Amino acid sequence: MNEHYQHRHKAYSRNWGGPWRKTPGRVLGTALVRLYQLTLSGFVGNSCRHMPTCSEYAYEAIARHGLWAGGWMGLFRVARCGPGGTSGIDNVAEVLSPRYRWFTPWRYREIGRRAGGNR
Repeated sequence: MNEHYQHRHKAYSRNWGGPWRKTPGRVLGTALVRLYQLTLSGFVGNSCRHMPTCSEYAYEAIARHGLWAGGWMGLFRVARCGPGGTSGIDNVAEVLSPRYRWFTPWRYREIGRRAGGNR
């Protein structure tokens, strides 16, 4: 294929398309999120209160920060999406501060709390 055709007909993906290391944990985590998006997401409906959606957030968080940190970030994001939670634009942090360590997973709940403006 020529370059012009490839540029015009670029595949669309709702998930983050940036570069990320394809480690086994990240591939497994993003595959599970993608499986959810292709199967159960249609039954749950499009009612997420954030942009990007919770599954898109989890995909990007796992791709950027690995299965452990990204998984916790995605879990706490879904928890924030409930009644009384935040809403609005809540992007994944590009770099995590040294405060977030693997042995302190409860700290990941603080990421993105003030992004929605409700808190």
